[in-house]
Amino acid sequence: MSVDIPTVKKIASLARIAMTDQEAEALAPELNNILGWIEQLGEVDTANVEPMTAVIPNHLRLREDIVTDGNVRDRVLANAPQAEHGFFAVPKVIE
Repeated sequence: MSVDIPTVKKIASLARIAMTDQEAEALAPELNNILGWIEQLGEVDTANVEPMTAVIPNHLRLREDIVTDGNVRDRVLANAPQAEHGFFAVPKVIE
């Protein structure tokens, strides 16, 4: 695929970028070079390559999923400006 000057102007218009004719003429070969690199990447044989998310193998350290209350209610409520009956007390915001 090659990009010509009218295509560059159309892309600039869609992106709401003001572009002169000289800028469009200078940008067309650069976009063609980028598309050439992308075509080269498409030619690489990746049939036997497993997908990966990182360069090094990472293993998550898993813990048992147990539901608890944290046993820190008193320490958390110590930060509250006002607490009532073990909960944060907030002012009424409805008029």
